[in-house]
Amino acid sequence: MPPRPRPSLAAALAAALVAALLVLLPGSTTAQAAPVLLSQGRPATASSTEGAGTPASAAVDGDNGTRWSSQFADPQWIQVDLGAAARLSQVVLRWETAHARAYRIELSTDGSNWTTAHSTTAGTGGVQTLDITGTARHVRVYGTQRATAWGYSLWEFQVYGTTGTGPTLPGGGDLGPNVIVFDPSTPGIQARLDQVFQQQESAQFGSGRYQFLFKPGTYNGLNAQIGFYTSISGLGLSPDDTTINGDVTVDAGWFNGNATQNFWRSAENLALNPVNGTDRWAVSQAAPFRRMHVKGGLNLAPNGYGWASGGYIADSKIDGQVGNYSQQQWYTRDSSIGGWSNGVWNQVFSGTQGAPAQGFPNPPYTTLDTTPVSREKPFLYLDGNEYKVFVPAKRVDARGTSWGNGTAPQGKSIPLSQFYVVRPGASAETINQAVTQGLHLLFTPGVYHVDRTIQVNRPGTVVLGLGLATIVPDNGVTAMKVGDVDGVRLAGFLIDAGPVNSPSLLEIGPAGTTTDHAADPTTVQDVFIRVGGAGPGRATVGMVVNNHDTIVDHTWIWRADHGDGVGWETNRSDYGLRVNGDDVLATGLFVEHFNKYDVQWNGERGRTIFFQNEKAYDAPNQAAIQNGSIKGYAAYQVADSVAVHEGWGLGSYCYYNVDPTIRQEHGFQAPVKPGVRFHDLLVVSLGGNGQYEHVINGTGAPTSGTSTVPSTIVSFP
Repeated sequence: MPPRPRPSLAAALAAALVAALLVLLPGSTTAQAAPVLLSQGRPATASSTEGAGTPASAAVDGDNGTRWSSQFADPQWIQVDLGAAARLSQVVLRWETAHARAYRIELSTDGSNWTTAHSTTAGTGGVQTLDITGTARHVRVYGTQRATAWGYSLWEFQVYGTTGTGPTLPGGGDLGPNVIVFDPSTPGIQARLDQVFQQQESAQFGSGRYQFLFKPGTYNGLNAQIGFYTSISGLGLSPDDTTINGDVTVDAGWFNGNATQNFWRSAENLALNPVNGTDRWAVSQAAPFRRMHVKGGLNLAPNGYGWASGGYIADSKIDGQVGNYSQQQWYTRDSSIGGWSNGVWNQVFSGTQGAPAQGFPNPPYTTLDTTPVSREKPFLYLDGNEYKVFVPAKRVDARGTSWGNGTAPQGKSIPLSQFYVVRPGASAETINQAVTQGLHLLFTPGVYHVDRTIQVNRPGTVVLGLGLATIVPDNGVTAMKVGDVDGVRLAGFLIDAGPVNSPSLLEIGPAGTTTDHAADPTTVQDVFIRVGGAGPGRATVGMVVNNHDTIVDHTWIWRADHGDGVGWETNRSDYGLRVNGDDVLATGLFVEHFNKYDVQWNGERGRTIFFQNEKAYDAPNQAAIQNGSIKGYAAYQVADSVAVHEGWGLGSYCYYNVDPTIRQEHGFQAPVKPGVRFHDLLVVSLGGNGQYEHVINGTGAPTSGTSTVPSTIVSFP
């Protein structure tokens, strides 16, 4: 088809001037329009473009000489994101010659579910002023029949209405009663620590949430025992600004010396002088130990050396030896340690000074000299008397801590006044208004029910939780979505599935994005996903990563195997993590118990350093997990279409306690291609409850018997 004629700029401006004069005529419907133009300069997307010179953004730029045009096919659409829900009154379409004969004006609050506000099959082109009613954030022109042989083309797509459902939200403010702040002169610190611990020690699925904050200084004679949903942090810019001559302790007395359920707690940004020379941090999943300086040793086992199934250390310095003892697996990143004792199945180190040498499978050490890309978690601190959040800079090929050695930390500080301090009872609508207004989000400890998706669409937004703040989606919505933008920082919160199935619980970027975010990636750190346990919950997928270059640094994505609302169909969730974006890096990936694939990796050039998995305990029989001709779904699947992928230190365990006769074909599945490489893989049958036939694809010895001995592969292919 020959190129279509294009009106000259002068002709276009003349047409626009005539249209503008018509708008001002007495009796014109435009005279009744709301005076606020909401769409100009807002993000616009389209189903297609005719070429690079006619992008969607040209239809909302306020310039009547630039335009959007589509490919020459039906249907086509263009939509604009107003940034926040608004009460709409009018849409003005300034068509170029290529206009729509049949089209709809559609409205949406979430960009996914649309309602029709106007529909016609007799479009005349020119300037069309349409009175509409409705409340929406997204407005779309959906063309179903072209009036010419060309595509659809708009000089301008204008949306009018009124915004704001209330006054401008303030930044900063009080952190609420469950953020407990101490300074060295505070009386009764130990009693307050003990009071919270007594409440939280065994409250595995309770609603209590607590954050302890210690102002810079020295504290003597403390033993801060840390229970469920409790976080302890120093408020200095460096861990050494806040010193406890005492201990920060996690033990397992509440569970008869078994630490395998010591979840959901954290310690950050403190220096410790342990009373007996060694601090005890006997945890399992979702219990990060970050930015800590232990002036002595660290014991990762419970008193009595019972079972433990953790864990994660980052950006920390342990002057003495780390006693691994009974920990089945552990990941240590960008740290400095005085030594490391023994190992059970899978111990992984990247960028860690003092780490043991590579030795997998005996001893079971996977050691990388550096971490390819890392960026430490944002943290709250005091600058004088002012609260700020420090946002550390990205590091490439990092080794050792980001602090110490007399160097200033690299990154930026954001005053608390630039954060919306989210308190229990806040609605998703208000939270979204805060982001649209330009504020970051600081979730104070609590449980938050949201009836719509929290939309994080502004570049560089920090979303930071204190005290394992927990977000529960109601009515089957996705709890949080990140836009196709640079530099979003998600950290320190838990998303707990609601009883109505959500398609996903957390989405990083929209499907199909092609944007390069390598210079300033989104980071997801200590963000945990849970389906069931605290009550019935359902989600098709736990976390979806679409944005390229995303860094997932320590997550536990868990379909509950115990607690309330647990059963093969009761807390159904087929997939834990799905990665569609390219160049995504996971450091410290824990994903467990999903009904089908725990991890599905579809993006190119993905990398994972450390993976821990258990297959779903509660599969009722072999047929329930049959994957076509394959026995069971792999814990970690790389799509056949992927050409380049790499993983280090990955383990999968099975414990089919409902039907111990179940056979699992393999723990890992990947295409056999030169660019797809794995290092140090293992599968384990826990006590003979189910067995693996291979480690990856059809490679690797089967597990057998009840001795809980791993089957390992050092290199694949």
